[in-house]
Amino acid sequence: MIPPRPDRTARRTSIDLDAYDDAALVAAHLAGPTADRQAAFAALMRRHKQPLYRLILAQIGDPDEALDLLQESFVAAHAALSRYDRDRSLRAWLARIAINKCRDWHRRRRVRHVLARVLPIEAGERVADGAADTETNAIDRDDLARTLADIARLPATLREPLLLCTIHELSQAEAAQALGISVKAVETRIRRARAALAAAA
Repeated sequence: MIPPRPDRTARRTSIDLDAYDDAALVAAHLAGPTADRQAAFAALMRRHKQPLYRLILAQIGDPDEALDLLQESFVAAHAALSRYDRDRSLRAWLARIAINKCRDWHRRRRVRHVLARVLPIEAGERVADGAADTETNAIDRDDLARTLADIARLPATLREPLLLCTIHELSQAEAAQALGISVKAVETRIRRARAALAAAA
């Protein structure tokens, strides 16, 4: 009797799928058997999770919250993938979902801020992080915090195109697609955002 051949499907599928472009992975997710669908979406997540995380983190400034919003963004993308227009950039489509999640987060935060002014604050929420840092790391962290704070203070109309083109590395055309505005508007808003940041420095 011939022994059964070892199953190398899972490893081969992962390697093969990582070589596919976004459109092929979307097609595989929408049309393939269940295992292929899951593997195709996992490949999309591997490809896009780091740039999306950087985009979200730059928008909200909280690493833990950014991870939560990244997960929410992928859950929303998974649910809506059948409605994705494959003639458009997937990066821009995912970025738009992530930005919408960040907008929701900012709205919830504003509500919490209003409530915090009315309700008593628990002492435990004010415990500082006691981790020690070198002086250099502290300076770097302070510089980053100041920059992120300056970016966060920009109006969303300026902040979003700036982050899409710098942190998320979208082209101006892709950013325009993600935001539903013209390429010229993206260019103008980025210029204004940079001028505002330079004035704040």
